[in-house]
Amino acid sequence: MLFLQNISKTFNPGTINEKKALDGLNLHLRPGDFVTVIGGNGAGKSTMLNATAGVWPVDEGRIILDGEDITALPEHKRAHLIGRVFQDPMMGTAPNMQLEENLALAARRGQKRGLKWGVTNAEREEYHERLKILGLGLEDRMTSKVGLLSGGQRQAVTLLMAVLRKPKLLLLDEHTAALDPGTAAKVLELSDKIVQENNLTTLMITHNMKDAIRHGNRLIMMNEGHIILDIEGEDKKKLTKQQLIDMFAQKGASIDSDEALLTKGG
Repeated sequence: MLFLQNISKTFNPGTINEKKALDGLNLHLRPGDFVTVIGGNGAGKSTMLNATAGVWPVDEGRIILDGEDITALPEHKRAHLIGRVFQDPMMGTAPNMQLEENLALAARRGQKRGLKWGVTNAEREEYHERLKILGLGLEDRMTSKVGLLSGGQRQAVTLLMAVLRKPKLLLLDEHTAALDPGTAAKVLELSDKIVQENNLTTLMITHNMKDAIRHGNRLIMMNEGHIILDIEGEDKKKLTKQQLIDMFAQKGASIDSDEALLTKGG
């Protein structure tokens, strides 16, 4: 479903602030793969997601999604192919618009816009049923402004918006990092449910080792702009947090700093 082939990205090249964020990165996701991504700060995790989403162009390499070379496509032209949920619950929604209006915007992502606007009765029925699945009572608050929702409710809505028109790829960018542990667990459980029910190919960045092990069918570890570890199947299920820390050290990464940066998870 996704091929990242020899991707390189350097910020501020030729200056004192030059930073090689991605260094010959290669990654292949099969259809339905749910891959968790861990690594210390500056490992290249967010740069990889931003490059995949088209936030900025890569210096070298190719990005192929479902057989289509999207390397040169700008972010807005990838919008109908890729769903994304950000770390900040305030991103991804229009807080001053009603819940049903936000969902309608998501449903029209990537389509040509005209002067006609409005949420049809058929759409309202669809949104009502989809919101009911979240189990948060939001199906009875469809005319409420999204800005009035809690952080967890907003992330649940953003997740629903990201998959409303089944994307080729779902990107979860530390989408529970700003939530309290209880709410984060609920959003992760909901993420699992939505990914499984829709058989979505998914990349999820997390700093929490426990979450990285518990969720998804595959785990990759990044360091200095490339992948140093790729574990899946039974090997992933048997992993412990300490084993991950040991593997990080065995790969030559700086365990002193990264052990602190990677949350072992409660």
